Amino acid sequence: MEFLVLVAATVITAATPLLFAALGELVVERSGVLNLGIEGMMLIGAVAGFAVTITTGQPALGILAAAAAGAAVSLVFAVLTLTLMANQVATGLALTIFGVGLSALLGAGFVGHPIPPLPKLSLPVLTDLPVVGPLIFGQDVLVYLSVALTFGVAWFLKRTRPGLVLRAVGESAESAHAIGHPVILVRYLACLFGGAMAGLAGAFLSLSYTPMWMEGMTAGRGWIALALVVFGSWRPWRVLLGAYLFGGVTILQLHAQGIAGIDLPSQIFSMLPYLATIAVLVVIAAGPWRGRLQAPAALGKPFRPSV
Repeated sequence: MEFLVLVAATVITAATPLLFAALGELVVERSGVLNLGIEGMMLIGAVAGFAVTITTGQPALGILAAAAAGAAVSLVFAVLTLTLMANQVATGLALTIFGVGLSALLGAGFVGHPIPPLPKLSLPVLTDLPVVGPLIFGQDVLVYLSVALTFGVAWFLKRTRPGLVLRAVGESAESAHAIGHPVILVRYLACLFGGAMAGLAGAFLSLSYTPMWMEGMTAGRGWIALALVVFGSWRPWRVLLGAYLFGGVTILQLHAQGIAGIDLPSQIFSMLPYLATIAVLVVIAAGPWRGRLQAPAALGKPFRPSV
């Protein structure tokens, strides 16, 4: 039982950065913008959060710096695609390459300097409960924030007028503009939110998951987050489920490498999360539910307000 609780706890930590990044991209795509630069924004957020934390000794400032850094990089993407009308796919890919290089440059002086991980919540009675104690009441603040943001995004999109406007912009920017909604402003704000969430995902990696800075420490998680948005059909609760499923696959391959009798190269096991991502996308695209994905109708389509 203790082993199962340990595995479940590690699944939660593996899923949290995926959930942050996927929730941010979900909001961006619901506004009609396709940002493929999640990987780059996560790396910028990871190095910014780590640098501020190790310099000031304040993890809270590091978390804020990571969110701000991710939002700043996303703002560059928004200016290029929404104002200058650059191609969204090409700009997103360029943003990933830019983030990989810039994070390596900024983090060169911080490689190999571990820091204490974010403190876990400790409640005298609740944390000591069997099974549920360490799982529910023994996580750090970013884990709880990711779940709270899932509630918040779901409520915002379904229950609020601004959420309705955002969804309308993502379905038909021309129609939303015709009735007076500020399409470009809505998309700018969605991009900033998506960037901040990617920054938080990076901060979790460098401050909690592996509390140190390493080049390329996201290891493709940004691309998995993109797949999660499709897997979740652009719905927050399905994205939450998908994040924990993919987190489970990530942890499964780590434990499978330690099972006696399985004589396979470790690289095969390391491929499992990415193979699972490809398999899920293929099944979704070819399965009978293909028509029920309900992707935003204006996703990836540029919009210039008529004068």
